[in-house]
Amino acid sequence: MSGDGALEQLRREGRIVIVGASLAGLRAAETLREEGFTGSLTLIGDEPHEPYDRPPLSKQVLLGHASADRTELPRRHGLDADWRLGVAAAGLDMAARRVRLADGDEVEYDRLLIATGVRARPWPHPTEAELDGVFVLRTRDDAARLQRRLAASPRRVLVIGAGFTGSEIASACRERGLPVTVAERGAAPLVGALGGVIGQVAAELQREHGVDLRCGIMVTGLEGDSAGRLRRAHLSDGTTLDADVAVVSLGATRNTEWLAGSGLGAGPRGIACDAGCRAFDVRGIVTDDVFVAGDVARSPHALFGYQFLSLEHWGNAVAQAATAAHNMISSSSERRPHLWVPAFWSSQFGVNIKSVGVPSLGEEVIVTQGSLAEHRFTGVYGYQGRVIAAVSFDQTKWLEFYQRQIESAAPFPPEYSSVDRRPEGLRPVPADFPDPSLPTHGPSVTVSGYSPTDQRITFTPARA
Repeated sequence: MSGDGALEQLRREGRIVIVGASLAGLRAAETLREEGFTGSLTLIGDEPHEPYDRPPLSKQVLLGHASADRTELPRRHGLDADWRLGVAAAGLDMAARRVRLADGDEVEYDRLLIATGVRARPWPHPTEAELDGVFVLRTRDDAARLQRRLAASPRRVLVIGAGFTGSEIASACRERGLPVTVAERGAAPLVGALGGVIGQVAAELQREHGVDLRCGIMVTGLEGDSAGRLRRAHLSDGTTLDADVAVVSLGATRNTEWLAGSGLGAGPRGIACDAGCRAFDVRGIVTDDVFVAGDVARSPHALFGYQFLSLEHWGNAVAQAATAAHNMISSSSERRPHLWVPAFWSSQFGVNIKSVGVPSLGEEVIVTQGSLAEHRFTGVYGYQGRVIAAVSFDQTKWLEFYQRQIESAAPFPPEYSSVDRRPEGLRPVPADFPDPSLPTHGPSVTVSGYSPTDQRITFTPARA
């Protein structure tokens, strides 16, 4: 059969399996049907729930404004799909084109899309993680459990980690009137995503809203009482903090373990794929029947020096899923690259934070509009003399303009005048991202004495 004939047969009566029944999986399935795929469609998900929206979990759900079980994603149309929910994928046989499930069943495919996303990184000490009062927040069930505990008015909430999720949790706690401490090992909240200059604004926001923010510090242990309830936390500066709720917000782990030994180029940093979403095998050769989309994917982006980017963004999951689905049932000449410009948003402490581009690549940042002191501004990031990203605090309307600047590789610093340009926006400053090769915390250890029998080690805990 000719290539065109085989493709038409695939589109008409092929078998497509999607592992990952969340946002990316759902949007890919919808795109396949919209583009004329009439074969069998199977979606596999480890959670028992149909696809739901995650952004409200750390906002409206924690505030009690919405129920966790009312966050289902809207459907564009019916899918005529076989939903295998509540059972995880456990293995992949690429030669036999077969996905093995945790219940022992197997599902065969002609094209496979992997959209298994990420999960919350747990507290590293399993016994402490089991204490009553220790939470993570990633799933609908996580949000429901945490909301119930916050509604019971705990004496103090400890948030471990001040990234976007941790900061949104702290914001929700303060809006509920709860005492909250945030422990962040970096110099400021959001510093890894937005750099130190913008991170200081985030720190001011937190403190102005009553958060006990402690930076340059880490939680070294969680202690429970005799009944197994969280009682206090031990910090790296030698102090302790009484708390009966701790929310671990230490980032995410990509769900790739089930692919061990499959031959795919999958690991802790995700699944490598080309710009057309085709997965690489361990030899670095693209496969033609396995595709990747969403948080678990790592793909090169032409706008950002062809760096392989892993993006945990809502919009990226939607756009990449559509691209992957289109390419799965298209000839090579009709396939298209994933060129979505990264963007994210967050709502915390009464401020809408939005970004386009990749701020963490920025060497310098300049405030082109508004004022850092007023917490209402637009900051533009530069990399190698071009605009690479922009972030706004309560100035969303300008971001579309800056997205065009990123797409057109506009020079940095910007050469044009802008509305509401203040004196602080006349020249760029270092964006102040932490050096990932340097530790951000840790004790001072000194050795005294000359002979081996006299030598002593002095351990001094880190101070904030």
